[in-house]
Amino acid sequence: MTTTALALAKVRNIGIMAHIDAGKTTTAERILYFTGVSHRIGEVHDGAAALDYMKQERDRGITITSAATTCHWAVEGDGHTINLIDTPGHVDFTIEVERCLRVLDGAVAVFDGVAGVEPQSETVWRQADRYGVPRVCFVNKLDRAGADYHRCAAMIRERLGAVALVVQLPIGSEAGFAGVVDLVSMRAHVWPDGRHTVVDVPAGLAEDARRWRRTLVETVAEHDEQVMALYLDGAEPSEEQLHAAIRRLTVASAATPVLCGSAFKNKGVQPLLDAVVRYLPSPLDVQDVSDEAPLSALAFKVMTGRHLGRFTFVRIYSGRLVSGATVLNSVKGRKERIGKIYRVHADKRVEIESAGAGDIVAVMGLKQTTTGETLCDAAHPVVLESMDFPAPVIEVAIEPRSRGDVEKLGAAVHRLSEEDPSFQVRDEDGQTVIGGMGELHLEVLVDRLKEEFHVEANVGRPRVAYRETVRRAVERVDLTHRKQTGGKGQYAKVQLSLEPIEDGYEFVNRVTGGRIPKEFIPSVDAGCQEALRTGFLAGYEMTGVRVVLTDGDFHPVDSSELAFKIAGSLAVKEAVRRASPVLLEPVMTVEVTTPEEHLGAVIGDLNGRRGRVEGTGERSGARVIRALVPLAEMFGYVGDLRGMTSGRGVFTMQFATHAEVPPATAAKIIGS
Repeated sequence: MTTTALALAKVRNIGIMAHIDAGKTTTAERILYFTGVSHRIGEVHDGAAALDYMKQERDRGITITSAATTCHWAVEGDGHTINLIDTPGHVDFTIEVERCLRVLDGAVAVFDGVAGVEPQSETVWRQADRYGVPRVCFVNKLDRAGADYHRCAAMIRERLGAVALVVQLPIGSEAGFAGVVDLVSMRAHVWPDGRHTVVDVPAGLAEDARRWRRTLVETVAEHDEQVMALYLDGAEPSEEQLHAAIRRLTVASAATPVLCGSAFKNKGVQPLLDAVVRYLPSPLDVQDVSDEAPLSALAFKVMTGRHLGRFTFVRIYSGRLVSGATVLNSVKGRKERIGKIYRVHADKRVEIESAGAGDIVAVMGLKQTTTGETLCDAAHPVVLESMDFPAPVIEVAIEPRSRGDVEKLGAAVHRLSEEDPSFQVRDEDGQTVIGGMGELHLEVLVDRLKEEFHVEANVGRPRVAYRETVRRAVERVDLTHRKQTGGKGQYAKVQLSLEPIEDGYEFVNRVTGGRIPKEFIPSVDAGCQEALRTGFLAGYEMTGVRVVLTDGDFHPVDSSELAFKIAGSLAVKEAVRRASPVLLEPVMTVEVTTPEEHLGAVIGDLNGRRGRVEGTGERSGARVIRALVPLAEMFGYVGDLRGMTSGRGVFTMQFATHAEVPPATAAKIIGS
């Protein structure tokens, strides 16, 4: 193994992901403390967490933007580097999780030991599945009343479909939680007086520990041939063999180790770090990387610092990124010059001259590169898989208060939309309309406009970001655009068909024989897209449409890109008019937790909001209702729920799908 490969084998690029309030940032803060990065523990509830460095995060006690840092941890004297990203848990900021998982090699999924698998837990788990990210689970908050480790492990199996490898047992429960038993080494980790100590398994837990270790070995044997061979021979795998087998299964995403602890009480974090090093992959396990290979890197996040200006987070997959070098943005076909390169700890940066394969760094000087684009060696162009970003579900209109604020607002929303691909901006009747993933998302963005960019603006009430689509296909529309103005005229003829698809927009060119010159085809596409952006019923963007260009004609003098753009726009408008256009609304997955005595009132209220109850369950002595409810019916729900449940009900909500608006409701929206 080369020197570079040896170094990369000791690197872990990981993220911490969870439902909001599972203790994710507290776990990350303890990792920083026990690895020596921080010399004091920052508490989220005090607004002192090092990784929650934005004012908006400290004011609200939640993570809004993913924060990166680097720490070091040794297992049995073997040192490793951990590049750690703490991601948000609130559903409004799920795009932060999405783009971080795209560039990470592994993840720690944190679960609340009382609540277990919660809605956003499922969302981030599916995101990790989509990008093939191996993970370990950490069942947190076992010191709380009602915490149940085994129930949480069962939920990980049942709800998430994971092969959960229980590698630890808790010592004590709730207020008596004292430590963990490691089922691989059959030793106990305890923290008397705050000191991490490894001791024999307590006598009262010895039988339970032996039984759970047998279950662990049997589960590993079912999925690993080497342990299966030992098992069939009646041999007990050694500690090293079992660690190696768990690592193989974890790296292959065939199984997931489950650990436990209480980050707030400083119990279980050191064994979790051991598991990160032992079980999660290095860059070499994910793909063949080398500093000697041509450069390939992915820009996964853009940020604007008040003092440093614009910088871009980059994950390097091969080659070296060198300050002052020129690289190719292969998506845009443009060259970029690398300015300064930084290693990052939250909002602090340390300048370095270069970075190699496996590194995650921040880069200054990239003027045209945005989220999801590839940087590479111009002599060896490559395009890495990008990311898909969800469309906004909620909007507000915003108006600058003075003429001086107009220019500042334009610049500010441009910079924020560069940072956050789920934040969109459009003009509507002279107003600026901003769209995002929820009320909190927009509230934070508006707060940043005022705090960071000093824009004074009047903000309207939140409203639903509807969409439009078509319900039937139109086989043929012929349209000729002809205009004569005395000089050179305009001429373009297009023939197209239109059909509904599941989502998004597609343009298919089936013109043959040069009936439309190739240079005019993109103009037809551009005209179609421009027409679909403003919809046809109530001015909302149209989605779920495939346009097929089948034929056309041109004039050698009067045809132009503009003529074909206009023709495409007019033709697709006529096609949509014939295709039974309908209005779509965002529908949310809503999970409500309420005391038993208020169950009927809550279900009745959800039904009255055009909701569809999909099921009920029980969690920690309370009832849990899962329903699909249109977003338009959920404004003000937090206050209504408190009133119905004497302040004891809570709910979470996340986007599920778009659905057709009922005709009577649609008529009101279109007429408003």
